[in-house]
Amino acid sequence: MEVMESVQNSLALSGLAYITVVLISIFVSWWSLQQFRFDLFLKQPKSAPAKVLQILLSVVLGHGVARFIIDYFNWSQLLRGMF
Repeated sequence: MEVMESVQNSLALSGLAYITVVLISIFVSWWSLQQFRFDLFLKQPKSAPAKVLQILLSVVLGHGVARFIIDYFNWSQLLRGMF
């Protein structure tokens, strides 16, 4: 039973860490997209659909960055077995 609880705790902590990485990546993406000039590409850059587009771009970009970070971490964990 203790092994099962240990595995569950480990998975729970991994899940929490992954959620944290994704949320931080989305925030950093949103923050960096604030510097992008959407007014050059959009008819009404201050409209609600333009803001939704900015949020969606932040989520997509943040998820991609987070996926890279998480994959890199997992790959580095797999390399520990080589040495």
